[in-house]
Amino acid sequence: MLGVVDAAQAIADLTEISPQVQLVVVIAPDGSLVGSNADAQTAQRLVSGAQQLLTAAEELRPGVSQLEAATVSGSVFVVRDGDRLIAATTSPEPTVGLVFYDLKTCLRSIDQPKRRATAKKKVDDAAA
Repeated sequence: MLGVVDAAQAIADLTEISPQVQLVVVIAPDGSLVGSNADAQTAQRLVSGAQQLLTAAEELRPGVSQLEAATVSGSVFVVRDGDRLIAATTSPEPTVGLVFYDLKTCLRSIDQPKRRATAKKKVDDAAA
């Protein structure tokens, strides 16, 4: 996943390179759904569940950037990068480090244009 892509393409790339990942949602800072490979109802349940997991984890350990909730039927992963979230379900016993890496890479490939625009604005401001 090189370069900047839209959420649908980033999710398609993710599920192609990471066969352990099943359902994926990308969540905007306001909590709205940016993209998913799930039907609308399932995607909304995953968004809600991810937000609840993150809220519960924040109460115990403020500053959570990633978490995994493992069950016998698979795991739920939530990754935060800046003010954006990505959440995914996986098959049982996933390769945890690889899933976290792939989710971060996916989220950052979508988020990159905003970062570049901010960096360019800072350069323009400094030149003024």
